[in-house]
Amino acid sequence: MKMPQQISVLILTLLAANTAHAYEAEKVTSGLNIPWGLAYIDDSTMLITERNGAIKHINLVTGKQQTLAEIPNVWAKGQGGLLDVALSPFDENKIYVTYSKNINGKSVTTLASAKYRNEVLSDWEDVFISISQTDTSRHFGSRITFDNNSLYFSIGDRGERENGQNTMNHAGSILRLNPDGSTPTDNPYVNNKAILDEIWSYGHRNPQGLFFDPNTQRLWSIEHGPRGGDEINLIKKGSNYGWPITSHGKEYWGPISVGEATEKEGIESPVKVYIPSIAPGSLVLYQGEKFPELKGKLLSGALKLTHINIVTLNNEGKAIAEDRILSELGERIRDIEVSPEGEIFFSTDNGNLYKLKQ
Repeated sequence: MKMPQQISVLILTLLAANTAHAYEAEKVTSGLNIPWGLAYIDDSTMLITERNGAIKHINLVTGKQQTLAEIPNVWAKGQGGLLDVALSPFDENKIYVTYSKNINGKSVTTLASAKYRNEVLSDWEDVFISISQTDTSRHFGSRITFDNNSLYFSIGDRGERENGQNTMNHAGSILRLNPDGSTPTDNPYVNNKAILDEIWSYGHRNPQGLFFDPNTQRLWSIEHGPRGGDEINLIKKGSNYGWPITSHGKEYWGPISVGEATEKEGIESPVKVYIPSIAPGSLVLYQGEKFPELKGKLLSGALKLTHINIVTLNNEGKAIAEDRILSELGERIRDIEVSPEGEIFFSTDNGNLYKLKQ
């Protein structure tokens, strides 16, 4: 029997653990301008960043949208703009936001904070302005995650490959900060004058997914390779992830490998490599009860190949299986957000916010 097409609900099948699971992508709201970041507040409230500079409040029950703020000095060009948003686990009613800030006509990946309460945003403050200033419009990163005491956020190489190994700027790095933007005293390079204090790891091309798993104390990242070679990395303190010395991708202008090799001594190798590229936009490790078949798995939104990518890990953190769902939706999936109750929401570059259902 042929299933009728619907605009807001799409039923697809995922085969996992020898069991068929039917998933529905239920539309919550539409008409957004590239909804880049999602922050779940409560059962009726989601905050969304639009890349052009707006922060919106979404009523998850009615789908109603409300613009809370238009952030000034957002460099909204190319891949830049208003980027991630995350609810602080340290301070009540506080959010963090990353954005490309316009400083004298050039763009700098910046971390800001604000207060959110009762559909009002206030006390906007730049917490950390990185050293990543260029006039390119590519590879800003930039996701936010938290461990027990600290905040991590990622910055891409800004389209300049040498930045991956240039530790005197923040481009091509994952940073670790205190909640107030200062540097933790136990960061790996605080006593190394050749590497900036805020850097936790480097050698990254464009990490657009970042997630700290409190159960295993593991920090996960997913980043764009050049042409082929997207990577999932298990991020270790003070490690070099190789870009552009090592890569599994090819040059855009021909079938020539990028870098010196795919692996090299002293460089951390990826947990998983995607060839061809899926163009990852986000990353979470699902630990909810709503979808028990997804528990303990990495979920990434795919932009180029338009699906949610699901990676199964073993106890050692190695990738042992991959599944793909919602490919028939045909939309570039940008961010994935999981509520404390295990509900899964995701945004697409088409301007839609969806909720995953079975």
